Amino acid sequence: MAGLRWPPEDSDLHHARVPSAADLISDDDRSVAADSWSIKSDYGSTLDDEQRHVDASDVLSTIASFRAASDYSSDKEAPDVEVEPSMLGLQSYWDATYADELANFHEHGHSGEVWFGSEVMETVTTWTKNLCINVSQGHIDNLIDNVSSEPDSELVLNELSAWNVLDIGTGNGLLLHELAKLGFRDLTGTDYSEGAIGLARNLVERDGFTSINFEVDDVLATKLVGPFKLVMDKGTLDAIGLHPDGPIKRIMYWESISNLVAPGGILVITSCNNTKDELVQEVESFNQRSISTSSEVEAAKDQEVQTNVPPFRYLSHVRTYPTFMFGGSEGSRVATVAFRRN
Repeated sequence: MAGLRWPPEDSDLHHARVPSAADLISDDDRSVAADSWSIKSDYGSTLDDEQRHVDASDVLSTIASFRAASDYSSDKEAPDVEVEPSMLGLQSYWDATYADELANFHEHGHSGEVWFGSEVMETVTTWTKNLCINVSQGHIDNLIDNVSSEPDSELVLNELSAWNVLDIGTGNGLLLHELAKLGFRDLTGTDYSEGAIGLARNLVERDGFTSINFEVDDVLATKLVGPFKLVMDKGTLDAIGLHPDGPIKRIMYWESISNLVAPGGILVITSCNNTKDELVQEVESFNQRSISTSSEVEAAKDQEVQTNVPPFRYLSHVRTYPTFMFGGSEGSRVATVAFRRN
């Protein structure tokens, strides 16, 4: 649900737009939404052609939420620009979008968007697989510097099958398809858009991924019975931050996520609107709020205040994304960061 929208690589993939509930959103509103926060796709877009064919160099020269390199933070010459609210932060936008994509699936067999692009999805899933194997084998101390790859074996596949996985804001669920191919077996995807879940269920039925389950659920008011050993977020926190009440909803997000990730489990966030350091700082802020709240509750109960363990700690991040130079600084378009639940 997040990222830069680049022109599709093959113009032949463009298909006619199927009239649907998306027509309730005006072209002007869609244009504003696409300009403020847009998404790379390998399959074409449900938006109008002029909104899809945005020149990449213009995007990079004007986007406020410049993706800095993962280790670039405190030495910025100017403070970060706040991300402006957008239509893409509203459920009505995603309901309309997935109504289009579901109609296109039934008419043309299209799977829909690959948010962030297929290369990023492949990087995220392969890196996450290796991360889980390293954690399963107790190789925790070395993860900050490097996530080593392990050859597939019966032992590795058995270790992956023990991880129950949740993908929040799953959209069409293609991320879970890739994880299933890598050996994960217990997979759940959720989205607050019924159209997204309808599309995801159709795709797993067509492609034969029987180990994947999909549920309509809002992560900010989740009814899921967890916890999960691995929780994936590819663009959902970005979308939440684009809601008019984004700052408040981001706080709600962390409260909910902390209950969904099992102790010792992993949260993997992929974002185009936040750097690695910004995500780490956001987690630290949540940790501080959580510890402060726990201390106040204990004090109110006249209990001895004990040293509280923060909910999350930084584990590792992807270091292999392509980088580019912007304003004299090196940056990347996407950040993927892993946190471990204490």
